[in-house]
Amino acid sequence: MTGYADDGVGLEVVVDPWLEGLWKAIKEALSKMASDQTAHLKGVLEDSAKETPDLSLLDVQLNLLSLTDDQNCGSVKSTVGTDSKNAPAASSSVSAIQTAVSDRRPASPAGGVGMSSESGYVARISASAAETQTRDTGGSHVLLEGSLTCSLPPLSESSLNVPALPPPYLDVSLEDVVSVGQIDGPLNKETLHEVPLSRAVQLTRQDSVKITLLLELDISAYPEIVYQPGDSFDVFCPNNASEVDKMLHRLGLEDKKNHCVRVSLKKDTKKKGAHVPPYIPQNISLIYLLTWCLEIRSVPKKAFLRALVEHTGDGVQRRRLQELCSKQGAADYNQYVRDPSLSILELLTAFPSCSPPLTLLIEHLPKLQSRPYSAASSHLRHPGKLHFVFNVVQLAACSGRPAGSRGLCTGWLFDLINPSLVFPRKAESSSSPALPKIYMSLRANCSFRPPADLSVPFVMVGPGTGVAPFIGFLQQREKERQENPEAGFGETWLFFGCRHRDRDYLFREELEGFESNGTLSHLKVCFSRDDQEEGTTLAVRPRYVQHNLLLHSQRITDILLKQNGYLYVCGDAKNMAKDVNDTLLEMIKTEIQVDQLEAMKRLAKLREEKRYLQDIWG
Repeated sequence: MTGYADDGVGLEVVVDPWLEGLWKAIKEALSKMASDQTAHLKGVLEDSAKETPDLSLLDVQLNLLSLTDDQNCGSVKSTVGTDSKNAPAASSSVSAIQTAVSDRRPASPAGGVGMSSESGYVARISASAAETQTRDTGGSHVLLEGSLTCSLPPLSESSLNVPALPPPYLDVSLEDVVSVGQIDGPLNKETLHEVPLSRAVQLTRQDSVKITLLLELDISAYPEIVYQPGDSFDVFCPNNASEVDKMLHRLGLEDKKNHCVRVSLKKDTKKKGAHVPPYIPQNISLIYLLTWCLEIRSVPKKAFLRALVEHTGDGVQRRRLQELCSKQGAADYNQYVRDPSLSILELLTAFPSCSPPLTLLIEHLPKLQSRPYSAASSHLRHPGKLHFVFNVVQLAACSGRPAGSRGLCTGWLFDLINPSLVFPRKAESSSSPALPKIYMSLRANCSFRPPADLSVPFVMVGPGTGVAPFIGFLQQREKERQENPEAGFGETWLFFGCRHRDRDYLFREELEGFESNGTLSHLKVCFSRDDQEEGTTLAVRPRYVQHNLLLHSQRITDILLKQNGYLYVCGDAKNMAKDVNDTLLEMIKTEIQVDQLEAMKRLAKLREEKRYLQDIWG
C-alpha cells in the first residue's frame, strides 16, 4: 500500500503524528488477532479434551523493537526464552539482533554523544554532552530562556533519536575558466515574457498593518498573452543580492563567485535514484547558481539539519542541531525553524561553528520557484493591461531573525517600484526613468472562472487580497451587462472582509460602484478589528466572512443546492478556507436537515461538479 501526504505545511505536522497513530493501530490490530487466535485454540483444545496444554504458550507480547534500545532486545529475549522448545533458535535470533544493534551503534566520543553515519539507522544521543541550561550567579541559578540556539529541560537532558545521515550523492567543483556563461535572468527566460511594470498603487493607508499594492503590467506588446478573469500567472524573481553575498561569505567563496560550477553524480553513492538536479545546468557561475537556481530562503528540513551536524565544530551548537532534527525536539523545530520560516542563511548565522561545503547546499536546497499571482482585472475593461494585487510579506523578528525581513518576491517587487509609480497622478516627464521589467508566464486556470452561462448565480468569498480575482470577475460581468442589456443575469454575491473600514478596505469605491449599478447583487463586508460598526453591537456584528455566510445561510444554500449556482473561495488556506468549509457544512446540515456525513457528501458533490472552487495559498 502506498500513502501520500501533503508537504505544504511540513512533514513534521502531517506525517509524524500519522506514523505515531499507525504504530498504535498496528499494535491494537495485532493484539486483537492474537486474542482471537488464543480464544479459537482454547475452544479447540477444550473440545479435544485429550490433554491440557500450557496456555502460556499462546500468550502474545507485543514490543515495538528499536534497533537502538538494548532494553527492548532484552525484553524480547526474555519473552521468547519462556518457550524451551524454541529457545535455541530464539536465542540465536535475539543474539543476531543484539549484534546488529551493537554494530550499528558507534562508540560514544568524549562528551557521550554518539552519532551514526550508517544509512537506514537511527542514532541515540546521550544527554551528557548537553550543557546545563542554568547559570550560576552568586549561589543562585538563573534559568535561561529557550531559543533557536538554546534548549531547556527536559529536552536538554534527554537522550535523542536523530534521523539517519543522508548519504552524499554529488561531486561539486569550482573551476576558474574564462568561458563561463554570463547569464542574466531565469534559465528558461526564452519561454517567458519580460514585461514592464507600468503602474503601481498602494491600496492601504499608511497606518495599516499591511502594505497592499496593485501593480499593472503592460502586455500590449505581447498579443499572445490572452487571459481570462480567474487566471493566474507566475512571476520569476531572483534571490536577494545581499543575501547571496552573505551566503558566499558564509561559505568562504567570495573570491570564487564567478567560477564555473561543475556538478556530477558520485559513482559510489548509496542514495537510491540519485541524479544531478535538472535545475542546475552546466557552465554557470557560482553567483548565478545562488541567485537564480537554488531557493536559499527555503526552510531547512530535518534531514538537512542532520547533515549540518557533521560540519559543526562547537559541541553545544552540535548538540542543539541534533535536538532540532530529533524526534524529541519536534516542538522546538516547529517553534524556532518551521513556523517562523527560518532560512538556511539565518540558521548558519545563528550557528557560527557550522561550516557546510557547497555540495551540501546543492544536495539539500530545492529549486528556486516562481511565485503565482491571480489576475485582478479583465481584458475587456483594461485591454493590453494585466493587474495583480499582493501584500508585502513581513517576516517577523524571531530568535533566529533579530531584525525581521520582507518576503522574497513581494519585497523584490516593492523595491522595483519608485515613487512615481506609486503615485501615478503626476504627469510623466521626458526624463522619467525606464520602467522596471519582470519575467512572467501565464498559467491558465480553466476551472476558476465565472460561469459561462450568464444566467447562473454565483457566490464569491474573498477576504483581504483574496478579493483580487473577483475584481476581474465583476469587471467582466459589468461589460457583459453593457453589451447584453436584455439578457437575464444570475445574481452575484461577494463576501469580503478586512481589518478596518477606513484603512484596508480594498477596492472600496469600485466594489460599491458594482453594487450600485447592479453588477453585484449583494456586497457583504465585515471588519474584524473595528470596535464598533454603526447600527450593530460588538456582540452580534460579523467579524469574518464565515459569520456573514451564516447570516445568509438559507439564501446561499438555496443558490448552491437548488439553483445549481457556483461558489468561489480565494485567500488563506490555513485558516479562512477551512473555516469557510466548516461553515458551509453547518449551513447545509441546518438548512436541509441532514447529518454531518450527508452534508459532507453534498459538499463533495459540488466539488466534483466544479461548482465549489478554491484558489487558496498557504
